[in-house]
Amino acid sequence: MSAVEFCQVCYQLNQKQLVSDLSFTIFSGETIVLLGRSGCGKTTTLRLINHLLVPTQGEVRVNGRSTIDWNAIQLRRQIGYVIQEVGLFPHFTVAQNIAVVPSLQKWETDRIESRVIELLELVGLEPQRFKHRYPHQLSGGQRQRVGVARALAADPPLLLMDEPFGALDPITRVELQREFARLQQQLGKTIVFVTHDIHEAFKLGTRIGLMQAGQLVELGTPEEFARSTHPEARAFMSAREWNF
Repeated sequence: MSAVEFCQVCYQLNQKQLVSDLSFTIFSGETIVLLGRSGCGKTTTLRLINHLLVPTQGEVRVNGRSTIDWNAIQLRRQIGYVIQEVGLFPHFTVAQNIAVVPSLQKWETDRIESRVIELLELVGLEPQRFKHRYPHQLSGGQRQRVGVARALAADPPLLLMDEPFGALDPITRVELQREFARLQQQLGKTIVFVTHDIHEAFKLGTRIGLMQAGQLVELGTPEEFARSTHPEARAFMSAREWNF
């Protein structure tokens, strides 16, 4: 079953084509990794899904419905969004940050408190130790875990992740990749994950979509990607062979 469909999508800004002729399907329960160099259109593609951007041409469908036919707020409340900078509210505690969307959806207080505890445990943070802390009292890895918990708070079926581990040190990054892989298996969400890191793509992706100059030039399983003869895929595979 398809969760997201791109149908001949183009997006242009200031007469510059940022993505062109994107046509592909993201299936329910899979993790599709959008891989590519900086400026290739990965983040633009992600933002077209949650209606932060509107296609210049073509159509993006979420659950079979064009994003322009959705109420933007209702659409975004069905989509978790995790970015590299995390974006936690600095004057909110960890618990308050996680509770933002459930509160907007008028959940009962007891249900929200229970969900906060459940999610902190899920992302590996001890609830009693962390729920009353503020973002400045957390490490980078802890903030990113809270960001993931916040994105999952209202149990959205779709999760968008834009280089979520890119700003972390290598050790923390590997730890969070492992945690994410565990969550992925446990929760079965549909996930679109943006990265420029070929190792991360192979660790986390059900399928890898390679982007170059605003186009999707390759899409397949990690095994299929490894056999690709496309020059950009070969360049990334060569980089993968260098394990420093």
